Amino acid sequence: MPPKLPTMPAPGSTPVDSRPPQPFPSTPAIGTTSATGARPQSPAPAAAVSTPTPSRPTTTTDLNQIVLDYLSKRGYSKTEAMLRMESARTVGASATVPAAATTAKDDKLGKITTDDPQVYIKAYVSLRDWIETSLDLFKPELRKLLFPIFVHTFFYLISEPDPAASSGATTLARKFFDSYSPDHAVLHGYDLQLLSGLTLPEHLKENETAKLYREHKYTLHLSRTTFDLLLHFLDENERNGGPVTVRLINQYIDTQVKSSRPDRYDDGDQVLGAGEGIPGHVTGQETKFNTQPVKLGKLPMDDKMARDVEMHLKQEDRQSEQDGNGLRLGTSLVDEFHAMQAEDQDAPSREQLPLPQYKGVDVETEIAIVKDARSRLHVGPVEASLPSVCMYTFHNTYDGLNCLEFSDDSTLVAGGFADSYVKVWSLKGEKLQSVIKSAPLSTSKRLVGHAGPVYGVAFSPDNRYLLSCSEDKTARLWSMDTYTALVSYKGHNHPVWDVAFSPHGHYFATASHDQTARLWSCDHVYPLRIFAGHLSDVNCVTFHPNSTYVLTGSSDKSCRMWDVARGAPVRVMLSHGAPVSSVAVSPDGRTLASGADDGNVMLWDLGSGRKIKTMRGHDRGAPVYSLAFSKEGSVLVSAGADYSVRVWDVKGASTADTGALAGAVGGDDNIGQNGDGLRNGNGSSSGGGGGGAAVVTTADHMAAYKTKQTPVYKVKFTRRNLCLAGGAFVGAS
Repeated sequence: MPPKLPTMPAPGSTPVDSRPPQPFPSTPAIGTTSATGARPQSPAPAAAVSTPTPSRPTTTTDLNQIVLDYLSKRGYSKTEAMLRMESARTVGASATVPAAATTAKDDKLGKITTDDPQVYIKAYVSLRDWIETSLDLFKPELRKLLFPIFVHTFFYLISEPDPAASSGATTLARKFFDSYSPDHAVLHGYDLQLLSGLTLPEHLKENETAKLYREHKYTLHLSRTTFDLLLHFLDENERNGGPVTVRLINQYIDTQVKSSRPDRYDDGDQVLGAGEGIPGHVTGQETKFNTQPVKLGKLPMDDKMARDVEMHLKQEDRQSEQDGNGLRLGTSLVDEFHAMQAEDQDAPSREQLPLPQYKGVDVETEIAIVKDARSRLHVGPVEASLPSVCMYTFHNTYDGLNCLEFSDDSTLVAGGFADSYVKVWSLKGEKLQSVIKSAPLSTSKRLVGHAGPVYGVAFSPDNRYLLSCSEDKTARLWSMDTYTALVSYKGHNHPVWDVAFSPHGHYFATASHDQTARLWSCDHVYPLRIFAGHLSDVNCVTFHPNSTYVLTGSSDKSCRMWDVARGAPVRVMLSHGAPVSSVAVSPDGRTLASGADDGNVMLWDLGSGRKIKTMRGHDRGAPVYSLAFSKEGSVLVSAGADYSVRVWDVKGASTADTGALAGAVGGDDNIGQNGDGLRNGNGSSSGGGGGGAAVVTTADHMAAYKTKQTPVYKVKFTRRNLCLAGGAFVGAS
């Protein structure tokens, strides 16, 4: 049980004159004072006030004590506590609770604050409810306080006997843990797992994690405004366990008060910053997941297929030399292929991902990739090499177009509609040919088969197949040769939000409202792996370039990387302050980009699972629908509900790193900055899902390409580094 703090005299009592004067605390104080004592009906005589003896000069400490004794005698206990706090206020020091803040006015109140286990639960619930009803500006800082309070409340309930518990009954501590531990499962799941088995007081002395929390103070950084709000709440919340919370903060938490204001763009919802928590102890699931070894290199090509591709490329080179194009193009196709297939020490083994025997179409696809790589345009952070964006706007969709996808060879685009069908168009304007000779020729094909709105579509790497997923809980495979349905994959229990094909074909992944992602192969109607671990909807899914990992984004504000072979998570990334709506992996497989519903884009190092930086530029509250890396991986493009496509410098520093606002990046109307940091060239709102909230862009924001009234659903780089974008025109708002 935490030791009692020194108490001040109760209102109306006579102070002891012989007691030496007590100086003010040297640091800011959290104060909750009791008001149960009745104030005297008549003023106390002035002679009763203790005064310093005339044998020595009157010091500031003496004067302070005179005022404190007077306030205490008159019953102004709250004024006394606030006077202590205001006089001792210093910025940057550890904030502690003054002695007067935990004064017990009578035996009953003293018993409540020290002995009654129920009041500890009441105190935690009261603090939790207050934080959840606070302004969003202060929630990220305040929520970080909840976990250490939860842990030490749990420890106290274990250490104190529960009179209501009988033999074989669930203890009060167990009920408390089961009821409120889910609040911290995402960020502190690993610590909760280690503490979940504690039931007896002896366990607190044996469990290493419990000893760590009890023997070391938990450091938290709070802004001055947030700290003052907490002071006021604890002062006014005395009857709901305020003194208990004060006691736990004093004994187990080191609150470092910052002079800065809360960050209005704080995306670290409950995520600890540098220097916070227990020194040397990393909390959360990162401890368990992010230390596992991963292989992020390129998957080696089948030896026989590599020889076939090389043979065909040599023939192409000889033909180019005969035509006189060899010297003009500079690099031979064989040299380009060898550079692309360079051995990577971090590559997974070929046996880790079973694939079917390659076909002639696979060789043709690889040859086309090598040709496009040699003819690729360089895209980089220099303004002269910014990517070009080709925007496709779909009219007369009547708000029924849910998703878009471009084929890898940039010849087709597919859309999923709320009317339960998929439509495929030719980007070249050519009529789509079917192997069924009786089928009519047209520039688009409608694929009918789903029984609910279609939320996701994906082309296979060889462009011969199309996947779609729907509210009807199924995924369907369509042939691009016949434009008919081939297979219906059933396994999810709720609507399927997204689907993605493996870069090597054969496998695909789905993301669902049932809080799982699943791995499938085209030749099986049942899932091969179920990726379970997210605490809410899995909104988006994609494959790692080597196809041995699947990456997901969820409404629980986290991203995860899953090992395809084991079906287990190997990385968890926690820092978003809103549901994750899109994910993309860089071509080298080292970096993950994730976009959220609040308009923020984050970059992550997949090797360590740590956040690299946050990039801001989209309207506040405008979801980021799609992300795409350039083929070099140096540029990221994002598409959002704020009617814009935005370009980011992947290697550049963000505002958080440089401490400087982004300036103007050019005079073109397509550039989304104007020198004052506003998102639009004219400083006005672009409308859309952003709600018109102005955003200060980070320094790595290079350009913004704005549409008139078209939310951009999809962005994708072609093999030659042209960025394709698409969306449905919504009309004047």
